[in-house]
Amino acid sequence: MNSPKVSVLMPVYKTKPEYLREAIQSIQKQTLSDFELVIVDDCPEDDRSVLVDEFKDPRIRYYLNEKNLGISASRNKLMDLARGEYYAVFDHDDVSDPRRLELEATYLDNHPLVGAVSSQVEFFPEYRVTAFPSDNYSIKQHLVFENCVPHTALMLRASVLKEHGIRYESDYSPCEDFMLCLRLMRYTMFYNFPDILVKYRFYPENVSNTRYELMHDRGALCRSYAERHYSYFYRREYGAKYWIKLFDLFPLFKVKRYQNKSMVYLFGFLPILSMTNIKRYYKPKDANKIGGGQTK
Repeated sequence: MNSPKVSVLMPVYKTKPEYLREAIQSIQKQTLSDFELVIVDDCPEDDRSVLVDEFKDPRIRYYLNEKNLGISASRNKLMDLARGEYYAVFDHDDVSDPRRLELEATYLDNHPLVGAVSSQVEFFPEYRVTAFPSDNYSIKQHLVFENCVPHTALMLRASVLKEHGIRYESDYSPCEDFMLCLRLMRYTMFYNFPDILVKYRFYPENVSNTRYELMHDRGALCRSYAERHYSYFYRREYGAKYWIKLFDLFPLFKVKRYQNKSMVYLFGFLPILSMTNIKRYYKPKDANKIGGGQTK
C-alpha cells in the first residue's frame, strides 16, 4: 500500500458524537485527497468505534487503547501509526477549512527548511481569532513566552521529528504541544499562515478550561526551559535594555523591558515611567476573513 502524503492525527477521548462527526466530515471535504485519518481513542470504556464506522471511508484508521494512556502517549502512538510524509495535528472537536491540508502540504513541499506550519484559528462560538506572527523569527521570538503555533492547525515534517527523536512529553502535559515546538526550535523553521484554516471549538469542557491550573503550571515549566535554552530570543523579547541618548551622545533614559511591562529610568537608576507591554494576539472575528492578512 502506498504511503499517503499527509497523516491526519486525531486523539479522541469521550468526544461528543456531534462534535466528532463534524470534525471527521471537515477532513473528508479536504481539497487534498491523498491523506489518511488516524484516530486513537483513549477511552476504552466509552469508545467511538460505532460512530467512526458510519463513514465507511478506507482512509480512516481507528484504534482503541486497551487502557487509558493519557494525551501525550496517545499523540505519540498516533505518530507511530502514521505513514505520511507530513503529520497534520487535528483535535477531535474542531473544524478544518477545506483547503487546510493542501495549503500546508504545498507550503512544506516548497520550503524544505520549514518543518512546522500552522495558521490562525477562529474560536467559535466566540467572536475572536488569533493574530499570531507568521514569519519564522517572530514566531521563535514569541515562543519563548507562549505557544504562538496553534496546535490543532499544525502540520509537521515527519522526517524532522524522526531524525531528532522529538516526541510529546507527558511531564509537560497538558502543554505537551508547547514543549514540542520548543524542542523543534533548535532544528527547524516555522511558518503560520495569516489565513484562518481551523475553527477551534471553545466550550466549558475544553482542557484549557477544565485543567487551567495545571496548564498554568506546565506552561511555566516550558517558559523556564525556553529561558535556559534560547536566552537570545528571551532577552530580545523580555529582558531588553537600551538607552535613549540626548543629542545621540549622552545617555539620559534607560528602558528595561520585562515580561508584562517596560520601565523607564532617568540616568539609568531613577524610575520615572512604567508602561504595559501590549500584545495583540487576538482580534475581532470579522477582521480576518479567509484569505485575509494578520494584525501585528
